[in-house]
Amino acid sequence: MSMTPKHIGEFSQVRALIFDLDGTLIDSKLDLALSVDATLRHMKRPTLPHETIFSYVGNGASTLVRCALGDAATESQVEEGLRFFLSYYRAHMLDNTVTYPGVREGLELLANYPMAVLTNKPVRFSVSLLEGLGLSRYFKFVYGGNSFETKKPDPYGVNVLLKDLGAVATEAMIVGDSDVDIRTARNSGTWACGVTYGLGSKGFRAHPPDLLLNSLTELPAYLGGDASEKAPPVRMQNR
Repeated sequence: MSMTPKHIGEFSQVRALIFDLDGTLIDSKLDLALSVDATLRHMKRPTLPHETIFSYVGNGASTLVRCALGDAATESQVEEGLRFFLSYYRAHMLDNTVTYPGVREGLELLANYPMAVLTNKPVRFSVSLLEGLGLSRYFKFVYGGNSFETKKPDPYGVNVLLKDLGAVATEAMIVGDSDVDIRTARNSGTWACGVTYGLGSKGFRAHPPDLLLNSLTELPAYLGGDASEKAPPVRMQNR
């Protein structure tokens, strides 16, 4: 989806931003893949091509491990694999993970908008990653895949964040890299912004976003208005 100059300011009613984490703000795919490799070795399973592992990212750690182990894995094997994966990933999640180009600059340009993170990654890991990469100061709230009983694309987490951020659905935009994020936006009635550089942009063919960006630095121009009028960020909270 390409946006022409006439679209500039089209989303000027947006006053709150909800970001995905993996594939949107941070390039974590290598550390995730290496952690899956270690898990498969621990489970005496052959490792997988990293591109295959990347395709499993986005629906939470349990789904990632379940897909990596394959359909023949028992529930007890999935549970054992998940325990090992979480332990290994906790120790190695910042070995190679970095922000995508333009993320720091884009967040700085958007710093006066109320912003939050909603991810299917466990919340403690998400908070640690944001703190470790120096991004936590931009976000008022961080919720993860274990913050609620349901995960994206279920709208529950977004509905909580709308109350937290003091916005209605039409005043909020979800920014993500996959169809999971777009479906979450559709299910909650918010605007949907996709980024082209992440892990799951192929899903945009079936679930096109309202706006598609090559860099977060492009987003302020589409929102329009004076960012200085938005509420300033406060100390990050998480569940």
